[in-house]
Amino acid sequence: MWDKLVRIDPLRARRYRDAGLWGPDRVDETVLAPSFSRGGELALVSGERTLTHGELRLAVNACAKRLKDNEIRRGDLVIVQLPNDIELVVLTLALSKIGAAPVLTPTALREYELDHVARITRPVAMAVPARHARYDHFALARRIRDGNSSLRTLFVSDVDSPDAVDLTELCGLPGSPGELVDGELATLDDPALCLLSNGTTGPPKVIPRLQEAYGYQLRTTPGLAGVGPGSVYLAVMPATHGFVLGCPGVLGTLGAGGTVVLGPSAEPEAAFALIEQHLVTHCTLVPALAERWADAAEDTGFDLTSLEVIQVGGARPRPGQVERIPAVLGCVVQQCYGMSEGLLNYTPTDADGDVAFHTQGMPASPADEIRVLDDSGRPVPPGGTGQLLTRGPYTVGGYYGDPDATAGAFTEDGFYRTGDLVSLHPSGSLVVEGRSRDVVNRGGEKIPAAELELLAAEHPGIAAAAVVAAPHPRFGEIVCLYVVPQGDWVPELPAVRRFLQERGLARFKLPERMEVLDEFPYLGIGKVDKTALRADLAARPS
Repeated sequence: MWDKLVRIDPLRARRYRDAGLWGPDRVDETVLAPSFSRGGELALVSGERTLTHGELRLAVNACAKRLKDNEIRRGDLVIVQLPNDIELVVLTLALSKIGAAPVLTPTALREYELDHVARITRPVAMAVPARHARYDHFALARRIRDGNSSLRTLFVSDVDSPDAVDLTELCGLPGSPGELVDGELATLDDPALCLLSNGTTGPPKVIPRLQEAYGYQLRTTPGLAGVGPGSVYLAVMPATHGFVLGCPGVLGTLGAGGTVVLGPSAEPEAAFALIEQHLVTHCTLVPALAERWADAAEDTGFDLTSLEVIQVGGARPRPGQVERIPAVLGCVVQQCYGMSEGLLNYTPTDADGDVAFHTQGMPASPADEIRVLDDSGRPVPPGGTGQLLTRGPYTVGGYYGDPDATAGAFTEDGFYRTGDLVSLHPSGSLVVEGRSRDVVNRGGEKIPAAELELLAAEHPGIAAAAVVAAPHPRFGEIVCLYVVPQGDWVPELPAVRRFLQERGLARFKLPERMEVLDEFPYLGIGKVDKTALRADLAARPS
């Protein structure tokens, strides 16, 4: 079982256990612990639907039994592609409880990425909404099932079909006291859940977050953000992303005894209404979204005075993006820098302006180890910029079922090569200076240039393709596709977007700008000169 799983070094694992960092509880037990002392208090809100902490525990236990009734067992993997709703939380915890790891997948991903994930994980089931954001996820799930023999069961919400199990009923409260899970449950060595990498070097990689390590993260991060039993966390970005799920996010807030409001939209008008209605105290945003909230808050009729902390992460803010938040939103800005593979960094909630606005935080755990190295692998001098490597009690040991990716991203002694260039602020906080990998960061979504270039080059009218980031006021960066045409083809962006979409590429990865050259500038080694392309882009009208 779990033969594709890469575990961290046993000696380090023992050290974390002996130090009391790794505890004896599974993730579902950590998250549901408040149900015994705060069972009647509100845990989840999604539209008009609510669950108390006690009801959440009952729903998770009932769902776990129903999963077993559907022949989902310990050692299985299940793709979970759901929006922010109660079913996402209940199903994730129930699967984690029985040792059938949920592979949490953003709803924006399409056939190209999902087929890749399914080939790696060999899932036995997939959970989707029938439709979401005008897209037919049920049809997508059927196509993924048809192409993957391991996938036998579809859990689908809001659909009446003999081809699917009703997801809403699966995750509902028990119909009788006897509806309790029994038999084999997850062990502490099992994955609690799997996240997807942002795919900085190609399609998404599968990141197995183990029970002990992820449980430590969920117990550690609430205190760093000031989250406790009286906190109300608003999830407006997808909770299938690690940042929103557990930093402390949805699961960390629930485990601390707080309330989670699952919002359908991050647009200021919709989010501000929820903040006023539910007295929201905490939220996580990417920098561009935080800036839009600050703009909207300048002239809003909504009462936002309950806000205490806005966490900002996913990218380093540009100058001016977050400085206004304390004044116009009336709350603390906490910068968060981390990765789905593990390491998390936070600025203190009482940090001065220089640290709060211009650095990206300090490691969450005293057991986190970081190295900042130059291109030769030597430590950089104080204040210098270098590549960040890390390992620690909640950083994974490798990717699931992908030994090549693991070998490329992890050193022999277990350090993860983040691909980020950082420097160390005198306060001890990290400053993210850039990326050593070729990606476009569109509103916190990392889009690998190489992946898009390979797909675009398959177009019969494109002789060569190159991707660079174009500045954008809302998303920070968007994809600009440079092309060299082939033959008599006349390059048109809509046609290229359709071509890429027909190949199953997620919509957020599609180019939003295209420039045409007769030939690319090259470096002496035959590599496209991206620096020259960026200079060319800067000289063109936007």
